[in-house]
Amino acid sequence: MTKARTLYDKIFDDHLVDQQDDGTCLLYIDRHLVHEVTSPQAFEGLRMASRNVRHPEKTLAVVDHNVPTSPDRKFGIKNPESRIQVDALAKNAADFGIEYYDANDERQGIVHIVGPEQGFTLPGMTIVCGDSHTSTHGAFGALAHGIGTSEVEHVLATQTLIQRRAKNMLIEVDGALPEGVTAKDIILAIIGEIGTAGGTGHVMEYAGEAIRALSMEGRMTVCNMSIEGGARAGLIAPDETTYAYIKDRPRAPKGKAWDMALAYWDSLRTDEGAEFDRVVKLDAANLPPIVTWGSSPEDVVSVTGVVPNPDEITEETKRLSKKRALEYMGLTPGTKITDIAVDRVFIGSCTNGRIEDLREAAKVAEGQKVKDGLNAMIVPGSGLVKAQAEAEGLDRIFKAAGFDWREPGCSMCLAMNDDRLKPGERCASTSNRNFEGRQGFKGRTHLVSPAMAAAAAIAGHFVDIREWPRAKRLFCFAAGGNLCSGHAGLCKDVGQSDFSRQREEATIGFGSHVTAHRSRFHIQRTPSAAAGDRDAD
Repeated sequence: MTKARTLYDKIFDDHLVDQQDDGTCLLYIDRHLVHEVTSPQAFEGLRMASRNVRHPEKTLAVVDHNVPTSPDRKFGIKNPESRIQVDALAKNAADFGIEYYDANDERQGIVHIVGPEQGFTLPGMTIVCGDSHTSTHGAFGALAHGIGTSEVEHVLATQTLIQRRAKNMLIEVDGALPEGVTAKDIILAIIGEIGTAGGTGHVMEYAGEAIRALSMEGRMTVCNMSIEGGARAGLIAPDETTYAYIKDRPRAPKGKAWDMALAYWDSLRTDEGAEFDRVVKLDAANLPPIVTWGSSPEDVVSVTGVVPNPDEITEETKRLSKKRALEYMGLTPGTKITDIAVDRVFIGSCTNGRIEDLREAAKVAEGQKVKDGLNAMIVPGSGLVKAQAEAEGLDRIFKAAGFDWREPGCSMCLAMNDDRLKPGERCASTSNRNFEGRQGFKGRTHLVSPAMAAAAAIAGHFVDIREWPRAKRLFCFAAGGNLCSGHAGLCKDVGQSDFSRQREEATIGFGSHVTAHRSRFHIQRTPSAAAGDRDAD
């Protein structure tokens, strides 16, 4: 009888070239994404060894980390180091016959947004990139993870990668998300519970009613931050939502090849009875909008909560770490999250720079004005996202509200280009990391969803997205149910039921991995019946 297998094991087995007695495996790699930061040394290594790229047609190069997002970027890159890296990628792509999207190509953008847009990312594939957030592509049922520069060279030369089989971890999210709660809140809640090391040595598979209800954009947001939970990769089994997104993409299969692909893709789900090494269950119905308060993605709290007190942590190392985080963030225990003012707002990144993210932010921004003195920027994740947003008029909504409408790129997700925080500036960001200095020297980062970020830009501080827009709508409803001049477009199609709906409050503290105070997520962890190497970003 065939042993029941997980989705991860199926993909791994399908790509296994060889396995040594000590567990070392050689995997075939279907797709290789390349950007300008982690690839120069890899290409130089090929030149020194007189090697070619084995499968240039399975490699796609995109410039994203260093490119300016200002409208004048057509005049070139001012920073000499950034310019050297970008120029090197253009030369390397030309020399080795690799397709390359430069800064002036409409298809250019963040590599993890471009891959899915082009149909380069497909279910059941193995996908690598010299970037930690390669896990994004797992939303399509692809085994995708970041690799280091030496591994980039190895894949370029051989189209294979040396790996060890990871453990299996199931994250099951059931229930329906409340209004105002998003995929970003799901993944932040998960990381808050398991910690940034909770998934170490595992590949996470996300399943359950709430995951299946997500769009592909939402699924990509969840899988994107698997690495922040310590996992090697994240996976979601493909379904009709996946197929609808892929169909007719430039590199998607066509005709009979599409039918053959569907037959294979339908097999890509965990078998009934397959064992996981660890299981975490989460009740989506109890999730609130989440804000990070510290300098780690695990430092999460409900928007209706307060800054936690590190003295409540019994473990000394963790307590000292959280005290340092509070000092760096300039916060005091007990401060209401909604009392925290922000200086900057960044909406973009490979986590939340897709068209759906911009639509959600635009719903909040329409008819509003950014707080005086606050700088808020919208950075589309790709040229195609930007073009679609402009076709829908989203850029006009943002500009009218006082947001800065930018060109595509990684932007303020990391301080590797012109978009960065000044020392002491506090930013509400839709990116994936809130480390010290991540967005600029001594910059302070709070991770939130796009709607929460847009609301913070307008209010000048964090607000509960479930209450803030509703309060404005309620005013209009009380005035007779007509659109008011101040909130035109934001207030339409509002009914009485929107104001009488009751919700259950959820509170998040440090997470059960660091304190005795339990968050009310209805999280369960169960062991199984039977019991890498990080990249440059």
